[in-house]
Order: sequence, then C-alpha cells, then structure tokens
Amino acid sequence: MTEQTRAPATPTAVGRPGDRQAAGPVIDERNRRLAHAGVARAENLLVKHYNLSSQRQAFDLLRDASQEFNIKLHTLADVAAQLPAPELDASGWMPSRPQGAAPPVPALRAVGARLDSPGAILTAALRRTLGVTGARMGNVQLVENGMLRMAKHVGVNRRFSDYFAFVEASTTSCAQAALDRRQVTVKDVASSGTFDDGSRQAILQTGSRACHSVPLLRPNGTVIGMISSHHGHPLRDLAPAQLTGLQELGIQVGRWLSWYRNTAVVTALNHLHTRAVGHS
Repeated sequence: MTEQTRAPATPTAVGRPGDRQAAGPVIDERNRRLAHAGVARAENLLVKHYNLSSQRQAFDLLRDASQEFNIKLHTLADVAAQLPAPELDASGWMPSRPQGAAPPVPALRAVGARLDSPGAILTAALRRTLGVTGARMGNVQLVENGMLRMAKHVGVNRRFSDYFAFVEASTTSCAQAALDRRQVTVKDVASSGTFDDGSRQAILQTGSRACHSVPLLRPNGTVIGMISSHHGHPLRDLAPAQLTGLQELGIQVGRWLSWYRNTAVVTALNHLHTRAVGHS
C-alpha cells in the first residue's frame, strides 16, 4: 500500500542525523507514564482478583515471575491483563496445553542468527527488513496495552527513539499500517499527509525522508507488532518481490511471537497464579 502525497513541502527545523538530543521533558514524562500504565493494569488485576494486600505485593509477584522465566516485565503484565483471570481453585492461569515446537521462520534463515528468544527474533527480523528495503535505519514495535511500544531500533537518534517510544495516535505510518493490517509506504515524509507535525519533525531530524512499515500478524490476522524501515532519501514503490517477501516475514514473525506468548509467557503466568493463591 502506497501512501499518496501532497505537493512537495520544504522541511523545516531538520536536525543532523547524528543529533543525540533527547525529545524533551514532556515526552520523557509521557513515556514514564505509559510505561507504568501497562504494569499498573496487571497490578490492579492481581490485587483485586487474589485479594492481595497492596500493589507492591502484586508488583513483586510479577517481577519474580518475570525474572525466573526471563520474560520482560511489561510483556508479562500485558498478557496478564489481556487474558481472563483464572478461578482461584484452578491449577494455573490457563489450562495446561502441549507447548509444541516453535514455528519455523524461514524468512530469517539468511540472517544466520540463533532464533531462540523474542529479542533474537526481532533483531533478525529488523536486519532482514533493512536488507530487503535497502535501508540503514529502522525500528520494531510491539502492541502492548493498546499501543505500539518500541522494542528495537537501529540507526536512529535518541530524539526519534524517545518520541516514538509509544505510539497511541494514528498519525504515523506504523499506526496506519497497524490499523489497515497492510504494508504502508510513505515515499516522502516531508510532503506526506500521514503524519502530524510533531511526528514528521521527529522523523526528519533523524535523517529519514521515507519509510515503509510491515505489520507482524497473529494467526487470526490481528496485529502483534510492526517493523519499519527508514530511508535517507525519498522512495519509489517497492518491487512486488520485496512486498511479498516482507509480507511473508510479517506473517512468520507474528506467528512466532504469538506462539511465545501462548507458551513461555503462559507458563510464567501459571507460576504466578500459584504464588498469588498462596498469598491470598
């Protein structure tokens, strides 16, 4: 899907690609608030469901399970908040199920990395996307707490990574791709109607003039994440072979991430349930 552009506009206040300036105190405060919001949802759920004494006790249960099973705290909290709360007399958060082997990700074979963790999968997927699109900058976001949360990035500066640490609105190409569940190409960020002014300037100042976003899809077709490549010059349409390859990548990586949440993360939640029942 190619985003249509208006007449070219001259970008203003564009910083140098090497600029390490932070996005500012307002963005910092927003990021702290949103980072805490997802964990707080899970804390409130645990306190209410297990009749715990405090949010601190709930946080300790989440943190301990996160550390024991090597799962990011915000990922564990997000899955806990998304799944129905278990009965207190249940043996676990969800019924036991055969875990099975991780689904293959043949689109990443050429990367040549071990694909045994979410971090490794996302790093390899970003590297592969940049290879297909010929870009040197890019980022990966995951859907958490109803938003896109930055998970990986390469080549962009701090102002960019701070500004897009969380994406709530639909005024970016990644959010539009998530909404449409389709790839979105923005040929020229400076003239595109996709972005609001703040997003446009955050992209331009890092040295990006064009971008392409690829949704990571669960087996049911919903979006679990997004990979975006950023280019230092305006883009033409990607070739059909490129779009097909990226589509397959998005399907395969999305399927792997869904498997991980339904196996490793659920195992950690089952452990958390047992500990929480013991504290209630």
